[in-house]
Amino acid sequence: MVLQKIIEILVNENTVYLGDTARVPYGTKSVEAVLRYSFENTEFLVKKGVKAVFVACNTPTAIALPRLRDSLSISVIGVIEAGVQRAIKITKNKKKVGVIGTEATIHSGAYTRALKQADAGVEVYSRACPLFVPLVEEGWTDNDVVQMTVKTYLGSLKQSGIDSLILGCTDYPLIKKVIRSFREAVCDW
Repeated sequence: MVLQKIIEILVNENTVYLGDTARVPYGTKSVEAVLRYSFENTEFLVKKGVKAVFVACNTPTAIALPRLRDSLSISVIGVIEAGVQRAIKITKNKKKVGVIGTEATIHSGAYTRALKQADAGVEVYSRACPLFVPLVEEGWTDNDVVQMTVKTYLGSLKQSGIDSLILGCTDYPLIKKVIRSFREAVCDW
């Protein structure tokens, strides 16, 4: 989905896509492994002569983006800033935003820092949802197992008063329909 948007926006540019399917999911890896993989992947792309690198996965964005930016002379763009800008724009109460993601993304605190930087008064409610990625990778995007998993993970957010929810993993939009159904049935957000 990210690549598709990049191609739509940068119509006169060639793209080089690297999908590290051999080492996914990143969200369960150690910080050291995510850093190593991120640098290896970026070095591969730089050798291809790219003008910019788009890190289209939340976990490497959360963990490696600042170090990648410091070490490269080309632009390195992640996905967290866009999600944060959108959440701040659409929140009605301007104070309560939910974030779901992999364990590594949530534990990094990257979304909380970015949201607080965008609006110091925002309250952030985060929840790691480690089973979402394996379910999506298995092709289970709308069945009883996914529905129960969404209910289990997101049930704790229903009391928070959030009115917007950041899907902090690029796999999560594939279960957005189930998340939306849960929200409409149970929550105010």
